[in-house]
Amino acid sequence: MIYLDHNATTPLHPRVLEKMVPYLTEQFGNPSSFYGLGREARNGLEQAREKVAGGIGAREDEIVFTSGGTEADNLALRGVARALREKGNHIITSVIEHHAVLKTCEDLATDGFEVTFLPVDGQGLVDPEKVRRCMRPETILISIMAANNETGAVQPLREIVAAASERGVLVHTDAVQAIGKVEVDVDKLGVDLLSLSAHKLYGPKGVGALYVRRGTPLLSPMSGGHHERGVRAGTENVAGAVGLGEALVLATENRAEEMERLARLRDRLERGLQERIDDARVNSGEVERVANTTNLSFRAVDGEAILLHLDLRGICASTGSACATDSPEPSHVLQGMGLEPRLAQGTIRFSLGHDSTQEEVERTIEAMAEIVKSLRAISSVA
Repeated sequence: MIYLDHNATTPLHPRVLEKMVPYLTEQFGNPSSFYGLGREARNGLEQAREKVAGGIGAREDEIVFTSGGTEADNLALRGVARALREKGNHIITSVIEHHAVLKTCEDLATDGFEVTFLPVDGQGLVDPEKVRRCMRPETILISIMAANNETGAVQPLREIVAAASERGVLVHTDAVQAIGKVEVDVDKLGVDLLSLSAHKLYGPKGVGALYVRRGTPLLSPMSGGHHERGVRAGTENVAGAVGLGEALVLATENRAEEMERLARLRDRLERGLQERIDDARVNSGEVERVANTTNLSFRAVDGEAILLHLDLRGICASTGSACATDSPEPSHVLQGMGLEPRLAQGTIRFSLGHDSTQEEVERTIEAMAEIVKSLRAISSVA
């Protein structure tokens, strides 16, 4: 099998599993319990919190564990909206955000909030000047992703934060696809809230975190116990948190060297596909991207048909976000970038990882050339 869908999920790293196992077996206590077994679990949880904080340049008390990136996004947007409702009701985001942000904003729009969905340019970037012009006295929050999950394009977050700070507006970023691929330091970025997820960086599924800068107003939309300092009710997933902490430690080890390696593989994959296949377009290819991601559109061919043929050859890829695979509509990201629907329908995302090799890239190029040629021949006959 050739696995080229690491933006959808990643395999659990053996070192992460090793750290998790004790909290799934003998150290199974509830971290809110006062006796020894509970204290052991609490110690594991707080050590994990320290690792997560260290991985993004935060303080331990600024980390809230969640069930994943989607919950972290919801907690950030709904929590700030509830806390600042008396101050204002305007939220700014972009048209290419993950559905965890887009759907939450759409939901808030039915509850008295006004949402501006900013357009992006042909490379998928938000213009910080447009952010500045869209702000008004009642603007309370801006949510722009750090790196796009489909194209890998890295947003100009620092410029957006600078514009927001002029007006005292909070900034949230979904950094799920950026962590471990580019430097993510909350102080350098200046963001007030940041979402991350373990299973995108060789950690377990079902756990993530939300960074909340000290002093940031946030009212939890959840009711229940006083877990996570009253921000997120529910008994903490200790083993998952431990896995997330270790995954973040791993993500920072040799990151620069690994990203250089993956960038070389990505560039070879793009060159090979464009040399072998006519009308192969690299989306967001002219701007900074995370090193492991390429998104290519092929004319006169259907992306899902390509995926089926790749699967028959043991190659795993995607047409876009794994969270939107049930939708028959073309990618909202590519449409937001101005791609015509038919071209967007012929798009494949390849996302490489630690286990990706030169040989796998060459085999994928060969397979893609044969598949697209065959599908185009069928299409021309039809």
